[in-house]
Amino acid sequence: MTITIHADCLDGLSLTAEEARLDMAIGMYVDRRITLGRAAKIAGLSQADFLRKLGSLQIPIHYDVPEFEADLRVVRERQ
Repeated sequence: MTITIHADCLDGLSLTAEEARLDMAIGMYVDRRITLGRAAKIAGLSQADFLRKLGSLQIPIHYDVPEFEADLRVVRERQ
């Protein structure tokens, strides 16, 4: 996909393509439109680096009770 943004919309911003991809990925992740893995891929980062970026921006990860319970089952199965 190619996204075209008119130059006048970006006047005064020092925004690189990488920063735009990161901003878009974070926005869609925060809105729960995409998963962490997909957001990291869009941003061009590993999941670990994307998590670190979210942390540096104080953006919480999506981790709810069903995910916790699933993780707990996996841990118990491996014991």
